[in-house]
Amino acid sequence: MERELRWETLAALRSSSKGRLSYRRHWLQDEDILEGCMAPLVLSPYSGWVLDRVVGQSAQELTPSGSSTPREPSPLTNGSPSLEKVTSGSHQGSPPLSSAEQSETKGTGDLGLLEMDPEVFQAVLPSKVTEVEGCIRMYEELHRLKGKEGLRRRQEQQEQVVRAVYDLASEQLKRFDELKELKQHQEFQDLKEVMEKSSKEAQGQQEKLKEEHRHRAKILNLKLREAEQQRQRQEELERLRKEEGQERLRRLYSIQEEVLQLNQQIDPNYRHKDLPKIDLSAYSNRGNQICGLVSGLIRTTSERGFPTPVDVANAERAQQEMRGLISSMQQEIATAVELKRRDEKEESQKQKELLKKEKMKAQTPAPAQQPGGKQQKEGLQVKAEESVMQWYQQLQDAAEQCVASFSEISNCKDNNEVKRIKTDLQKAATIPVSQIASRSGSQLREIFDKIDNLLSGKFVQTGGRTVSVTQHPQGLDFVYYKLAEKFVKQGEEEVAAHRDAAFTIAVVASGIWELHPRVGDLFLAHLHKKCPYSVPFYPALKEGTSVEEYQRMLGYEVKDSKMEEQDHFLKRMSGMICLYAAIIQVQWPHGNKQGKHPHGLNYGWRWLSQMLNMEPLADVTATLLFCFLEVCGNALMKLYRAQFWKMMLLIQEDYIPRIEAITSAGQMGSLTRLKQFLEESLQQKQIPAPKGALKPSFWKS
Repeated sequence: MERELRWETLAALRSSSKGRLSYRRHWLQDEDILEGCMAPLVLSPYSGWVLDRVVGQSAQELTPSGSSTPREPSPLTNGSPSLEKVTSGSHQGSPPLSSAEQSETKGTGDLGLLEMDPEVFQAVLPSKVTEVEGCIRMYEELHRLKGKEGLRRRQEQQEQVVRAVYDLASEQLKRFDELKELKQHQEFQDLKEVMEKSSKEAQGQQEKLKEEHRHRAKILNLKLREAEQQRQRQEELERLRKEEGQERLRRLYSIQEEVLQLNQQIDPNYRHKDLPKIDLSAYSNRGNQICGLVSGLIRTTSERGFPTPVDVANAERAQQEMRGLISSMQQEIATAVELKRRDEKEESQKQKELLKKEKMKAQTPAPAQQPGGKQQKEGLQVKAEESVMQWYQQLQDAAEQCVASFSEISNCKDNNEVKRIKTDLQKAATIPVSQIASRSGSQLREIFDKIDNLLSGKFVQTGGRTVSVTQHPQGLDFVYYKLAEKFVKQGEEEVAAHRDAAFTIAVVASGIWELHPRVGDLFLAHLHKKCPYSVPFYPALKEGTSVEEYQRMLGYEVKDSKMEEQDHFLKRMSGMICLYAAIIQVQWPHGNKQGKHPHGLNYGWRWLSQMLNMEPLADVTATLLFCFLEVCGNALMKLYRAQFWKMMLLIQEDYIPRIEAITSAGQMGSLTRLKQFLEESLQQKQIPAPKGALKPSFWKS
């Protein structure tokens, strides 16, 4: 209400006459508002106007009576100080007029004064001027006091208004602060209530979750306990199954070991040494079939996990059959021995009769030998014996059949999966053979186990991947072929460069040959094809055969119609013969039980005999004989003793002259080494052990 009343008052003042006046906004800058009060007293500017009117009226009243009196100059015109003061004071106290009005008024007053009668002016002016001046001064003083009082009241009112407005604003600010504080307090209380409510709800929810969690934990514990019990039962069953499977597997291994030992009792030549008339080929073939059957059972069970009772029953039947086979063979041999004894008695009687006849012819001279060494050349062959050639052809046919058996793997250009398997199997078969070295026996055993596991159908690591021959039906034949080829390649390259490496490669090859006979047959086939002198076999030039093809048949490498140099050819042939000579005299020492060598020293004796029964070749025969005797001579000497020295004497006295007859002056190096070796050996009756032979301490490293 007070505010509305104030606005109404201001609106009424604005519509009043004073409110419509125009005021100077910057009057305080031009003059002091109290300057009129503090300045010395002066007449108002209206005083001149008042005097003009008063003097004018007095003159009019006096003019009729004193018109005949001559005019004299008025004292006012002479510059009376009082009149000038009044005039000036009246002008100073007059209302603000324009400059034209002031000049007009002044001129009029001055004219009136000049026209006044000096005598009348002197009689009237002093009292009137003093009265007017006093009135003016009183009026001005009163006006000044009123103005001062009004200004004071106005200031007091303004101060009261300001104070009232300030108090009102302070009160409103207090109310606003109180209202704001109250609102904040209410909001805080509401927020606190909401938080307490949400906290209670969260606690309730948490309690529910805890209860649910406890319930679920109980259920899970029960399930875990049941699962643990089930797992323990399964583990127990699995343990029992594994124990039974391992027991059956050990039984299979023992049966296989016995079958292999029984099979080794059958002569691989199918003929008994003392009873050449007995043919044991049927026993040997059936024994090999039984061994293959048992090995197949073990390979199948290793892929499947553990053998079944049916597998063990089949293996036991094979074992019984093998035992029966051996007993039948022994009975046949015993019968043959009895017959031989009878024949020997008859033969001894015939010998006695022949001795009597020889005594009667003792005085008859012996026929003379023909000159020129013709007698020495009688009986020598250009070709190998028919049985040896049949054996050679059988091995080559077996190799060709093996190649045909993995034709799908060989021609796998369009099948990426088969191509990958082929690459992995080839790496798994060849890389371990390349890593064979004479560093330690433990490393050699690791390599052997890796190759044996691969051939047994187990998974092996190669190139960061796992591979097995069971990944493809033709995988095993492919690995057999590539492994045998790699062994021959090692003899051709590694042994040719480092003779000491022959025995480490040979012992691994011999062990694999013993466990996997097919690898041995393929090894011989590759060896005979690369080095026909290992048969021994001298290929003949047939009609229609090109020169290059015939050179390859002789073992030479031909590239771009150029045959390799003779030194390089002899070095390769020597490496392969050295490897062969090492293989026939070493066996893998870590087998279950040392059995008969699959290709022992008897084959080395046969090779040496065949070589001496054939016409020598210049440079080739002397080189290969020296390499063979240097590596295998010590072993043959220990086995054949006197027979071996007879053979050595035969070489020196009969065969060396034949080699000399066909050797040119530039090819005498190998012949000289052979002659020196024979002379030292026959003189000392001893052949030193070959370099690189593995000693028992090697297998402990």
